[in-house]
Amino acid sequence: MDVTPSPFVQRRRLRTELRRARAEARLTQDQVATAMDWSLSKVIRIETGAVGISTNDLKALLRLYAVHDANRMDELIELARTSRQTSWLSKYRAEISSQYMQYIEYEEAASVLRMYEPLLLPGLLQTEEYTAAILRALSDPGTTEELVRNRTDIRLTRQRLLEQTTPPTLICVIDESVISRILGERTIAQPQLARLIDLASRPTISIEIVPFTAGLHPGLLEPFIILEFPDPEDSDVLYLESSKDSIFSHDEAREITSYREIFEQLRSISLGPAGTLEYLRMARVR
Repeated sequence: MDVTPSPFVQRRRLRTELRRARAEARLTQDQVATAMDWSLSKVIRIETGAVGISTNDLKALLRLYAVHDANRMDELIELARTSRQTSWLSKYRAEISSQYMQYIEYEEAASVLRMYEPLLLPGLLQTEEYTAAILRALSDPGTTEELVRNRTDIRLTRQRLLEQTTPPTLICVIDESVISRILGERTIAQPQLARLIDLASRPTISIEIVPFTAGLHPGLLEPFIILEFPDPEDSDVLYLESSKDSIFSHDEAREITSYREIFEQLRSISLGPAGTLEYLRMARVR
């Protein structure tokens, strides 16, 4: 499957550059709105990446910001064009929830992903066989094999994020029960353990298992993901998912901080990256 950067990612890059250009021009959002004869909400929506911007509007905005460097202008115009392109996810729009689609767009834009899973492997770590088995087990009765294949394709395509020249930093903490369930599925255990060992050996990926001997801990029931972004002006995003719903938390700094603290607690009682790698290697030869 041919994958191009998500328009969401391109909009995030463009909005960063536009905010920087406005700051260099020493203009407020109100002043920009007045000069461009736009509503203030349009300026805000462009700068937050909520909407794209046409090439003509962008050229006018760059003239206002006194951006005359030809290379910079070409780069920003190309970002504006690509930000309005159709995402690879669009073909699956009818088959996945809007929350899941939004999560994938955030995932593609993130520079650091912190994941905790008490029951199942995070999607980025799964083999094709494990993914298909999970989807069949958890899907509603009557789910077609075609839908399972399409959802499996989505998950495998997401994993190309880890194969980029500069992949994001991925820190995954999982409960030991996740591995026990893998070992209980003889047909998928060996390839899945091999993938985990390969990923855990990469410098940008850390996999850490919380062993049963850790006892009761604050992460027993709730999986969660914290996403960080390369632009320091972008706040972290917390993603919570249950069997019934998915929730994003963008602006609740206290809540996100609370989950960051829980994540670090879980890491502190885990086997650590080296201990986890040894555990996985031993599990593979059982």
